[in-house]
Amino acid sequence: MQLQVLNSPFTEEQVELLNRLLPTLSETQKVWLSGYLAGSQLGTASAQLAQLPAETSKISKEVTILYGSQTGNARGLAKKSAQTLEANGYLVTVSAMSDFKPNNLKKLQNLLIIASTHGEGDPPDNAISFHEFLYSKRAPKLEDLHFSVLALGDSSYEFFCQTGKDFDARLEELGGTRLYPRFDCDVDFDEPAAEWLEGVIASLGEAAGVTQSATQTAVNPAVESVYSRTNPFKAEVLENINLNGRGSNKETHHLELSLEGSGLVFEPGDALGIYPDNDSELVDLLIKELNFNPEEKVTVKQGDVRTLRDALVSYYEISVLTKPLLQKAAELTGNQDLQELLAPGKEEEVKGYIHGRDLIDLVRDYSPWNVTGQEFVSILRKIPSRLYSIASSLAANPDEVHLTIGAVRYEANGRSRNGVCSTLVADRTNPGDILNVYVQQNENYKLPQNPDTPIIMVGPGTGVAPFRSFMQEREESGAEGRSWLFFGDQHFVTDFLYQVEWQKWLQNGTLTKLDVAFSRDTDQKVYVQHRMQEQSKELFQWLQEGAVVYICGDEKHMAHDVHKTLIDIIEKEGSMSREEAEAYLANMQQQKRYQRDVY
Repeated sequence: MQLQVLNSPFTEEQVELLNRLLPTLSETQKVWLSGYLAGSQLGTASAQLAQLPAETSKISKEVTILYGSQTGNARGLAKKSAQTLEANGYLVTVSAMSDFKPNNLKKLQNLLIIASTHGEGDPPDNAISFHEFLYSKRAPKLEDLHFSVLALGDSSYEFFCQTGKDFDARLEELGGTRLYPRFDCDVDFDEPAAEWLEGVIASLGEAAGVTQSATQTAVNPAVESVYSRTNPFKAEVLENINLNGRGSNKETHHLELSLEGSGLVFEPGDALGIYPDNDSELVDLLIKELNFNPEEKVTVKQGDVRTLRDALVSYYEISVLTKPLLQKAAELTGNQDLQELLAPGKEEEVKGYIHGRDLIDLVRDYSPWNVTGQEFVSILRKIPSRLYSIASSLAANPDEVHLTIGAVRYEANGRSRNGVCSTLVADRTNPGDILNVYVQQNENYKLPQNPDTPIIMVGPGTGVAPFRSFMQEREESGAEGRSWLFFGDQHFVTDFLYQVEWQKWLQNGTLTKLDVAFSRDTDQKVYVQHRMQEQSKELFQWLQEGAVVYICGDEKHMAHDVHKTLIDIIEKEGSMSREEAEAYLANMQQQKRYQRDVY
């Protein structure tokens, strides 16, 4: 017997967990569990509430967590925070910002915001409508609201944690009171996020007149894998194939990894995180520039001592410069030229210097570095994982995960540069090797629940990866909804990724329509948005019939152009004004009929 969301008090995620756990229990275990839950409900809840004065118990015990998440990090933190708060006796509601009715804001007393920043300081897709509401004239006064913001970002971007900063400032403007100061987290966010939550719980306890500290809840190993972002799985490489033909300007690798024994599961639309090592040749060059001893022992974190070379290969980021790193370097070395670069009013110069340079450039440009290896690594941040859209279905390929990775290589400032993870895969990864991986769920990028719903997929280059997983899943499940793929790349002969598979799916009906654009095969460059314009009448008809549109790939150019093209098509074929067409697409996004996985 399966639980259903409609007739239960549980969330969709809780129902999914229960439906996976309950069938595994024996009758004895079920009887014991029912007795335990009944007893703990009567004993623990009443004891917790008894600690509080009657007039403050309701105020202090109800907490709402809203998250804005593009890749899933903010969502994951929201769920973990809810578990911890519930373990401390709080009544917690967790919601994506896109699913929350903004008018209910004025009813809240304790609000926690966990939000990532996307692109150049923009809110993630599922936070756009909430962000717009807060900054509109319709936003209510919030004098009774107590709030705190956890902002996620990447300090290599100019507008670091901008969305979280926006929410924090606006809630204060509307009359809200900070429950706890905003925390701005870089890519290695686990420790600061835990510190923030502990502070929030302490502040909630103070408001209620009781002393509390964060109590962590254990994950049930029968339900979830023990492997995660903080405990990656060592996956064996099964295949590593260059998908591009001889003479191509590109190098795109199809990577197959074994997940056997990991317990990791994923759905089409999810991503796989890889923790890469830096190129050892680059590390050796850096150590030589600094005249360090590669065997010098350094402490990377408490209880973790390594050689300097090993730490720079496998723990610290050396390929990206950030303004915070420059500031720490200036403080460490006392270099006058670097301090002058960082002087107020030179923000554009700093931005220009950071672009396309790495740690070796910094070391060469602002020498000497009269510091120890330990002092040097103390200013570096941990190397972040790289996320790749999963290109396979678990139903079609049990115990495996496939990725589509384009090698990044370019020249800048007189040196050849390589993408850290993409060239690790392209140049230094062979079958039998091991990569540290984890699954990153992405609830914002999912196939429709109704398999009869038509889907439109736009994915040039490696952006086609999740659509391969979509097709494998639909073929495996026998879904009969129509599907339409727009694919583009440079040359038909060398760059038609997974060509044989798309043709097979066209023949067996899994894929209904395929439009391709190869930009370098003609004098006039043709891209996917041009093919969409050519098919505007039928494309709009699909939208009117309830099709879900998926975009995957480059955000700055392709996704922006495709977004504009969709509005053009809706305006033209729907005989609408520009404003009406924009509202049509915004409504599709609100209904999760317009989903983007862009980077």
